[in-house]
Amino acid sequence: MSVSKNLSLIFVFILFCGVSTSFGQKSKAQLQKEKQDNLKKIEEAEKILKETTGKKQNTLGQLNALNQRIKTQEDLIGSIRKEITLLTEEIEENNQIISSLEQDLEKLKEEYAAMVYAAHKANQGFNKLTFIFSAKSFNQLLMRLKYMEQYSDARKNQAEEIVKVQETLGAQVTVIENKMTEKNDLLAEQLEENKSLSSLKQNQNQLVKNLQRQENKLKDDLTERREAVARLDKIINDIIKEEMAKAKVAEKKDTEASLKLANQFADNKSKLPWPVSGFVSQKFGRQNHPVLKSIVLNNTGIYIQTKENEKVKTVFTGEVKTVAFVPLIGNTVIVTHGGYFTVYAGLKDVFVKKGQEISTGQEIGTILTNKDGVSELRFEIWKNSQATDPQQWLTRK
Repeated sequence: MSVSKNLSLIFVFILFCGVSTSFGQKSKAQLQKEKQDNLKKIEEAEKILKETTGKKQNTLGQLNALNQRIKTQEDLIGSIRKEITLLTEEIEENNQIISSLEQDLEKLKEEYAAMVYAAHKANQGFNKLTFIFSAKSFNQLLMRLKYMEQYSDARKNQAEEIVKVQETLGAQVTVIENKMTEKNDLLAEQLEENKSLSSLKQNQNQLVKNLQRQENKLKDDLTERREAVARLDKIINDIIKEEMAKAKVAEKKDTEASLKLANQFADNKSKLPWPVSGFVSQKFGRQNHPVLKSIVLNNTGIYIQTKENEKVKTVFTGEVKTVAFVPLIGNTVIVTHGGYFTVYAGLKDVFVKKGQEISTGQEIGTILTNKDGVSELRFEIWKNSQATDPQQWLTRK
């Protein structure tokens, strides 16, 4: 393959890498956004952790906040690691380009040197005018003029190609130097974040040990909470039975309106806004207690740990069916959405009343902060008498 053809392929390769880099830049932009999102989550988790630690040491709320802080730290390190991998791939691509350019630059220089040497040898004892005017015919004279012109152009083009490749090579070297600097910065950042993670895990291990020494207190607290949740479940079940009984005797118009609202609610699965900022401190369903390993928890909802005095908002349009107070839990608001119900338990202040029509995102109350300094919303979603996992309904964070 000639050098000029090879050069064309190299420039196509560079162009392709440029396009690839633009796709890569998009991926890099996504990774950088992911990193910024993780930094925001770290900031939020840090605030929640400071609040729980500031009020009282060695609580489950503090452990939940610390676990979330560790998770966000691990996510941040993961996004940095992905960015480093992406840069490593880009650096390898640029190394391949530079290697090809260096090879072709060497070939161009060799060809140019050969042309100069051939011209020098041909000029020894050679007179261009004599060569031109010794033509036997006018056509031959024109052909010799054209040949001399083409030879001159070839040398000129070869010199221009050398300059072009040198400039491209210099640009690629600059690109790779910048990427190496960026990679080294990310490696240093990853090292610092790993140190922070190690420190957080040491605190986590110590906190778990301290909590394990309070086994009897934790069991007593768990018994009290289960009793409070049982009272809440009775309120929910009574409301649901009452609504289902009303549905049987309702007029057709009311039934159609209720069914339409239920369908609209169902269509928004995985799209509902979060009722409060924060993180899920306890998931739906069965799971092991975070400290008491012999105990299994079974939640009909989720707990969302948040900051003090955060406002709680409804996740969908509906009607307030009840506002009730449950000891150890706080105020509770139950909203109906046709055949669906959302439950917001753990409120200090309530801004709505029974029978009120409310819209998506409307503030319904302020979160309660308990004696341990934990601000936590118990959030449930029911389809008639069946509890469902609220995380499957909420938009992904």
